[in-house]
Amino acid sequence: MRYSASEKREIIELVERSSLPVRRTLDKLGIPKSTFYGWYERYREGGDEALSDTRPNCNPVWNRLPKKVRKSILALALERPELSARELAVLYTERGYFVSESSVYRLLKAHDLITSPAFILMKAADKFQHPTTAPNQLWQTDFTYLKVIGWGWFYLSTVLDDYSRYVLAWKLCDGMRARDVSDTLDLALKSSGLETATVKHRPRLLSDNGPSYVSAELKDWLDDHGMGHTRGRPYHPMTQGKIERWHRSMKNQVLLENYYLPGDLEARLGEFINYYNTQRYHESLNNLTPEDVYTGRGQTVLNRRMKIKQKTIAERRRLYYKQKAA
Repeated sequence: MRYSASEKREIIELVERSSLPVRRTLDKLGIPKSTFYGWYERYREGGDEALSDTRPNCNPVWNRLPKKVRKSILALALERPELSARELAVLYTERGYFVSESSVYRLLKAHDLITSPAFILMKAADKFQHPTTAPNQLWQTDFTYLKVIGWGWFYLSTVLDDYSRYVLAWKLCDGMRARDVSDTLDLALKSSGLETATVKHRPRLLSDNGPSYVSAELKDWLDDHGMGHTRGRPYHPMTQGKIERWHRSMKNQVLLENYYLPGDLEARLGEFINYYNTQRYHESLNNLTPEDVYTGRGQTVLNRRMKIKQKTIAERRRLYYKQKAA
């Protein structure tokens, strides 16, 4: 892609102002490091004039985002400030017009709409010796704490499918008993359809070594339901990286508010889990939602996006050559 001298200078300024390392900023912008440093040296030696492309017939490139699209993306970014450039690019593409993450990032950066998140980002340590290859092979489960003002602490029990990150079941509990774990697993079996289905292999459960997970009561329940059990290494919570990452994502959003009734917290959890399962695009899932992957429609979604991309590129080329011929 060719850039004008003013665009090159703008990119240089963006990189200089960025709080990220140069390499990461350039990756976001989609610009090779060698290209950037070539511009930078020319700019230091000769200013704006040195950035001009000296090749003949250097016209604006055909695949630059139209002004109408840029305005629409900025409006979407202001409407959904919690979304990253990657998520905005996927969402905009889902609406029928392809844009790349790097294009969205450059646009947001130029309008000072790239900010540090008000929460902690954590990457899941999710690589096992034998990774899962399909849904319902391995389920992760864990508790986390949530407070209701005037009521005290409650405990969220969750069952998450390892392969798709789909939240199969959850229960807000007043304790962390083995019965709470088995109740959540009952809900997971029901929601997955495995409660009544005849399958060759039941999901294996992955948990930590908390009292409710090492109890004889839970062992009996798992034996009765034909489910195996793997417990993570003591003092290594990242063994369950995906559910730990889920806890972080959930708390980053749900705990932006205070709750005074358990029912209010439950309602907010239900809203977020529905969003997480059906609308949140995961980079590790090829920008699909957990539901896309869990239900097996992921490739259909990717094929649809590819058609949108091809249609968008063809339309940009058509408009470019039409304007060029005018």
